[in-house]
Amino acid sequence: MRPAVIVALFALVWLAVSGSFTIPNLLLGLAAGALSLWLIRGHIQLDGRRVRPLKVLSLVLLFIKELALSAWKVAVLVASPKMALKPGIFAFPLTVDRDFEITLLANLITLTPGTLSVDVSEDRKVLYVHAIDCSDPAGARRDIANGFEKKIMEAFR
Repeated sequence: MRPAVIVALFALVWLAVSGSFTIPNLLLGLAAGALSLWLIRGHIQLDGRRVRPLKVLSLVLLFIKELALSAWKVAVLVASPKMALKPGIFAFPLTVDRDFEITLLANLITLTPGTLSVDVSEDRKVLYVHAIDCSDPAGARRDIANGFEKKIMEAFR
């Protein structure tokens, strides 16, 4: 993605977060976005991979769906008189390999109620995830692989 597009996206996010859609605030958002890109310029790797906007939208929609479903499941678990929880940590083998993709996956997992990304292995091949109900770790691995991880790979490759 071109730097100008990234700065524009940062400015739009700034406008949305601040809630003030004025010209001075837009200019502030553009300046903050440009400064942010300038500060991280040494950490950005241009490896020729493309961002697919419709696939990113698909990832966002999947996240919203998973957020709603998991929030409901956690609410039901907490509200039940007898909580039959089996919390635990399981290892999720990563298919994604770039730092950005691993970080995005870990954050999506953490933002979903009932799960928390705990750590990434030194070789960046395993993500450790804590689940409030770890009765089926194989199913949880399958859900992550066929959900968030697959959508991330589609959107950013």
